Amino acid sequence: MDWDKLRIFHAVSEAGSFTHAGEVLNLSQSAVSRQISALEESLKVPLFHRHARGLILTEQGELLYRTAHEVFAKLAMTEALLTESKDRPRGVLKVTTTVAFGSTWLAPRLRLFMDVYPDIELHVILEDRELDLSMREADIAIRMQPPRQADLIQRHLLTVHMQAYAAPSYLKKHGLPARPEDLDRHRLIVYGQDTKPPVPDVNWLLRIGRSEGAMRSAALMVNNVYAIMQAVAAGAGIGALPEFMVPEGSDLVPVLPELEGPRIDAYFVYPEELRGTQRIEVFRDFMLRQVADARL
Repeated sequence: MDWDKLRIFHAVSEAGSFTHAGEVLNLSQSAVSRQISALEESLKVPLFHRHARGLILTEQGELLYRTAHEVFAKLAMTEALLTESKDRPRGVLKVTTTVAFGSTWLAPRLRLFMDVYPDIELHVILEDRELDLSMREADIAIRMQPPRQADLIQRHLLTVHMQAYAAPSYLKKHGLPARPEDLDRHRLIVYGQDTKPPVPDVNWLLRIGRSEGAMRSAALMVNNVYAIMQAVAAGAGIGALPEFMVPEGSDLVPVLPELEGPRIDAYFVYPEELRGTQRIEVFRDFMLRQVADARL
């Protein structure tokens, strides 16, 4: 197979149309279409179903795409390893973590890393879903649960404690719960059910103080912990938040502080193939120092 045609096929599969792939590749729509037709002719199989709304991979196209995607991911990883200087870490480093942890705890600390390692270009991807590290969607993940893939290296980073909080304005209007059972009469803000939560047992406030299997209702469901914090801070209700999101001096008031919320273990995770990569090692050491300094 012609390498250039395979590269164009991969771009078209990702983009879903000749026009969008052409924009990525800086080629005309007709040039992209001709290359795909030539590839199909050489393979003697159709790779796409053509529709008015775009392109859909055929069964043979799906097979070729999976192989091509894996090849290009491994090439990108190899290129990163080859271009890294042995004397000074350099190059792109993609880090992914949850929206809550990345926006409230990690992002404010990254300036220190950037000052020490100016040749590393940081790409921080905040997603509550888990990106596929083996396919190079990211180099490093900070995850709130152990990885399920066997080919990933993991290191325990910190233990996250969950606590219920409310704003003074809410408590002034609705009162402070004295017992877990009192939560039945309060407005609870919890993680939405439309997407997989980033941590286990994130909605423990719905079950605490209830008989086994019974759940209370929520007043507001939001599929983002950072948004839950904003709603709580605005006085919309009581919500469970990781303690790292509530700095000292915050106006938020702990609710039922004696309650033992779930403890969540966070892990520093990266692919086996990147073991020994300087960019990975210096960022890992940076994270461990920051966690120790923060006493998390």
